[in-house]
Amino acid sequence: MLKKRNGLLVDLKVTPATGKAEVEAAEAMLKRQARRRIQPKTLGRDKGYDNKGFVAMLRGRKITPHMNQNTDKRGGLAIDGRTSRHPGYSTSQRVRKRVEEIYGWVKTVGGFRKTRFKGVQRAQLAAWFVGSAYNLLCIAQLMLQEAMG
Repeated sequence: MLKKRNGLLVDLKVTPATGKAEVEAAEAMLKRQARRRIQPKTLGRDKGYDNKGFVAMLRGRKITPHMNQNTDKRGGLAIDGRTSRHPGYSTSQRVRKRVEEIYGWVKTVGGFRKTRFKGVQRAQLAAWFVGSAYNLLCIAQLMLQEAMG
């Protein structure tokens, strides 16, 4: 999960690749954030999350889903016109690219293209360290921008 305004990594979950693990991880992170009394207003994701169950879960939590419409699917889209015509939707689509930048950084600089840790728990611990390093670099850049601007 990403904080849109400053690009900091808010939450991170490592899961085995099962095909549905990304959606399950997103739900688990939202539940974890709710326990901390953090309630996001929007959630930006790629088109793999455009399914009726996930979108219904978000709307049930009063979170506006901002994900790409999956036009490849049969049976219609879960993201309809009430979301995609909202002015914040196009902004969210641009900001959503920051998440992909984090994944790229974690894979290249953080060494997670192929993890060397066995087991989800060990990989999760290493991911938290890499995520913390990413946030420290972002904070340093934000402080530098503030000092210069």
